[in-house]
Amino acid sequence: MHIAEHQIEVRYAETDQMGVVYHANYLVWMELGRTQLIRELGFEYAQMEADGILSPVIDIQVSYKTPVRYGQVAIIKTWIESYDGIRVVYGYEIFNGNQDLAVTGQSSHVCVKKESFRPISIKRLFPEWHEAYEKNKKLV
Repeated sequence: MHIAEHQIEVRYAETDQMGVVYHANYLVWMELGRTQLIRELGFEYAQMEADGILSPVIDIQVSYKTPVRYGQVAIIKTWIESYDGIRVVYGYEIFNGNQDLAVTGQSSHVCVKKESFRPISIKRLFPEWHEAYEKNKKLV
């Protein structure tokens, strides 16, 4: 299983009045982690979109454990939790500047044709992605 790491220096604009990262910003950070993972596997979301394929979120789950604060560096760890050739579930852990687990989460995605939003088989249309996801997904 491959785990990508991405660091974020927490900016003031990402925090609330208490100096704590606003809850919705973690979703953006999860997207950054997912993009980093895909890049480390040798692919680019932008190229898939140029090929007329989108990868919308169909489900997302986030659990908040402890705050990440302004001035800290957050570490996002991302991996492929599960993959079946059509649906991919990414797993996330976000750590605060004290190395404490701050957030856990998962997001589920399918790939769809841009013009119709109909699901496609990654295995059939993107065999290189399929192979990389099979090779690097979490073993159950």
